[in-house]
Amino acid sequence: MDGSNDGTRGAAVTARGFGLKGPRGWAFREVGVEAGPGSLIAIQGASGSGRTCLLLALTGRMRPTEGEASVGRFRLPKQLAAVRRISALGPVPGVTDLDPALTVAEHLHERALLERRFGGSLRTLLRPRAERANEARLRIDTALATAGLDMEALPKGRRTSVRDLERLEVLRLSIALALIGRPRLLGVDDVDLKLSDAERREAWALLKSIADSGTTVVAVCDEAPDESLDAIAVHTDKRDSSDSDDFSDTSDSGNSSDTSNDDDKETADALAEARRA
Repeated sequence: MDGSNDGTRGAAVTARGFGLKGPRGWAFREVGVEAGPGSLIAIQGASGSGRTCLLLALTGRMRPTEGEASVGRFRLPKQLAAVRRISALGPVPGVTDLDPALTVAEHLHERALLERRFGGSLRTLLRPRAERANEARLRIDTALATAGLDMEALPKGRRTSVRDLERLEVLRLSIALALIGRPRLLGVDDVDLKLSDAERREAWALLKSIADSGTTVVAVCDEAPDESLDAIAVHTDKRDSSDSDDFSDTSDSGNSSDTSNDDDKETADALAEARRA
């Protein structure tokens, strides 16, 4: 099928009048995107502006309620399952959280097994065990190299627990896990969360390199990346003031102390909708 996870090219992403309405109103609406294969798409918006919901909708994890969109040759919302098959999620709080007690090696092994069991064809499953094991090792090594995660540089190497990783290392590991499936579209939430300026630049450089290698990247951020990265910007914080009962219940967003509550509500809504999708 078109859109197999061969890792050779990214998927074009388009959207027109794209919107999603949830229990408390609109998460986002009237979003437009025009991005070719191998693009870096930056979804920028304030906490609670529906940016995570938009990320999940474009990767087939949430069902939009208005407008139209496509990922590769697949249409949203009619072909959600097909879009999920050619896309993968890196870090998305509340959706793809890593187990802090597991080691890096355990996470990689688990993901490789899941990919072999559910992401491969019947022909792949019938290959000799040694051949399948070699394929899994190749996928893991390639994903780690692409994500820039040096196992030997970690405190305990492959046996380092997730709880002992730095924020940027966690980001790299989450991306590597997603890349094991060789997706055509990669979704990453909260790219710049808790990163220093230098780490932020490093994170964006990583995503740009992934996009340049052929995989289309959609990334959520507080602050847009440097213009030199040529990212396609999509904003989610332009709302009609009449939508007072918005999806993330951010009517008091003018109070900076409520920011964490806005994040929690948005994540909870996104997780619930993603599970339903």
